[in-house]
Amino acid sequence: MRAGDVVIIGNANVPKMDVETVQKIYTGKFITVNGVSVTPTSLKAGSPLRNTFLNTFLNQDEEKYTGYWTVRRYVGKGTPPLEFNSSEELIQFVNSNAGALGYIDETDLKEEMNVVARKK
Repeated sequence: MRAGDVVIIGNANVPKMDVETVQKIYTGKFITVNGVSVTPTSLKAGSPLRNTFLNTFLNQDEEKYTGYWTVRRYVGKGTPPLEFNSSEELIQFVNSNAGALGYIDETDLKEEMNVVARKK
């Protein structure tokens, strides 16, 4: 999979955002975007798409990201994104929950999906 194949989708009420905002959401620093409470979702650790997302959007690998959230959770600074076993489950959750967002492979995009961010 090439870098750039990952796109961020959101529920219909989630506004467009830049990559920096995506980074802040996935590191627990932002919980609202333009007044909309957001709920980030992720694929389970070990997923090739998750690895691509972490590298492309967060400039991190699995070990660094998991360690980051272990510390944040320990000190009471939030919980990591909800995790799903498959892109299908993630897409279904995003589509049916206001404020939800997640990442998918661009090839899984459907016309009705709300693409809120992509890496240029």
